[in-house]
Amino acid sequence: MRETGIIPLSEAARIPLPEEKTVLRELEAARAGFRRKVVVLDDDPTGVQTVHDVPVYTGWERRTIARGLREPGGMFFILTNSRGLTAGETERVHREIAENLAAASQETHRPFLLLSRGDSTLRGHYPLETQVLRRELERRLGVHYDGEVIMPYFREGGRLTIGNIHYVQSGDRLIPAGLTEFARDTTFAYRASDLTEWCEERTEGAYPAGGVITISLEELRGLRYDRMLEKLRSVRDFNKIVVNAADDRDVEVFAAVLLRAMAEGREFLFRCAASLVRVLGGVSPRPLLRKSELCLERTGMGGLVVVGSHVQKTTDQLNELLSAGLNLLPVCFNVETVPDPDRLAAERERVLRETERAVAGGRTAVVYTSRYVMRSSEESAQENLLLSVRISQALTSIVKDLSVRPGFLVAKGGITSSDVGIRALGVRRAWVLGQAAPGVPVWRTGEESKFPGLSYVIFPGNVGGVSTLREIVQTLMES
Repeated sequence: MRETGIIPLSEAARIPLPEEKTVLRELEAARAGFRRKVVVLDDDPTGVQTVHDVPVYTGWERRTIARGLREPGGMFFILTNSRGLTAGETERVHREIAENLAAASQETHRPFLLLSRGDSTLRGHYPLETQVLRRELERRLGVHYDGEVIMPYFREGGRLTIGNIHYVQSGDRLIPAGLTEFARDTTFAYRASDLTEWCEERTEGAYPAGGVITISLEELRGLRYDRMLEKLRSVRDFNKIVVNAADDRDVEVFAAVLLRAMAEGREFLFRCAASLVRVLGGVSPRPLLRKSELCLERTGMGGLVVVGSHVQKTTDQLNELLSAGLNLLPVCFNVETVPDPDRLAAERERVLRETERAVAGGRTAVVYTSRYVMRSSEESAQENLLLSVRISQALTSIVKDLSVRPGFLVAKGGITSSDVGIRALGVRRAWVLGQAAPGVPVWRTGEESKFPGLSYVIFPGNVGGVSTLREIVQTLMES
């Protein structure tokens, strides 16, 4: 395995960027003949963290997908929540989605481009998800996928790929992903930081690192369109294409090449983070939401913050929030009660009562899990996942049983935010308003939900600086 080390953030700017106008002109020319609806399968609700004014569906019935294909706009999301599912459940869900998407596309006569949006720190059920999608769509539609694009770049979260190494930004340093806490995830652990080696690792050798096709920063910033197009033309047998990126302009250059290859009849699936989603979906950048846009109503009730993620960044952000001197009620949920049904039930009731009193009294409740990481006695990835799911379900039940409507709701963590949105709030269709902070999306909940029209802030566990959570909550409280 290739040894990698920490590098300075300045390395991202070592190669000069091409002129923006030149890049956008090429992208628009390539986009001219593109008529497909972009469909994004999101393994947790955080994939909308670069877009605005797009719908998110939490179901994937044939009629739901057909509605998404028919309605105006160039893109919609389907929230699969597969990060919180077992491998078997994930396979079933993606088989159903592929079946229904194929049928809905034929029914509506609307072609699509399908993206599997995964974690920018490389966690999740890969390659299972795209393997299932490829198999089912090829069988049902007769399409042939030449290759799979791997692009986990996500600037807002400090996830950059340079020299095929995927990095996580920490201050002014870039740390190889394989050296971070994300690589030690109890369910989705991995070793490789070099994405060609990561492909080999995750596919268990089916796609050796030496055979993976790569698109370099030198090619992207040198605008070597013909060379990159030739690489995409050469892809066979669902081989992987690793795309480097350290700036959104790199994404725009690659998108232009990709669209030209597709216009020639090449077909690809994608495992990517949120940045490529925005560009392929044709969503223009927009400023962060203003204070007046964040909170859609004034109820006099306190807000609710639910923190499930236990990564160190979240813990630091939580501590900053709780020590800020705001009108908050901290409510710690003891995760050590989870294995004991009686203790768990009592703990859940205690947290619910304290939360309701705070919200009804105009005080913002901050419900958070104790910072202890529960692990199964067998150290099984599957069992660890199930423990995480049970903790999330306990938190979710508190929101579901809440008898008062909060002024706003913030959920911290991918599994937590998905469970709160789907299981607790009952959201079937939400509208993405934009971002409260870079990489932190805000939904407006649908009329069918428990609290219609609620501002729901979806805060990924691995995004933002130490003060970001406090700043968002403070702004919401002042709105």
